[in-house]
Amino acid sequence: MPAKDVYHDAVKNTLIKDGWIITADPYPIKYEEVKLFADLAGEKTIAASREGKQIVIEIKIFLSRSPMRDFETALGQYLIYKAFLSLENPERELYLAIGEIIYEDFF
Repeated sequence: MPAKDVYHDAVKNTLIKDGWIITADPYPIKYEEVKLFADLAGEKTIAASREGKQIVIEIKIFLSRSPMRDFETALGQYLIYKAFLSLENPERELYLAIGEIIYEDFF
């Protein structure tokens, strides 16, 4: 099992408070012989349509001296997960969760 990021519980609790049901913690992403783990998966019923929205969330913290290097790593992981999800679970949307400070300062 992968290690949880520092913000893992905060992201999970925020989703729950917003009405999401956490369906996996972590969420396995499988494609052929490859098995990876995203941090969370959740569902939320949309009142207007009775259909739910399904998401997968990868949580990343930027702790190294180079935010660009952390970004490259996070983006690479995001793109791999997105490609595998599009093949095996295309109904799920993938999100990358990052801290507010790195979002404001770097993005």
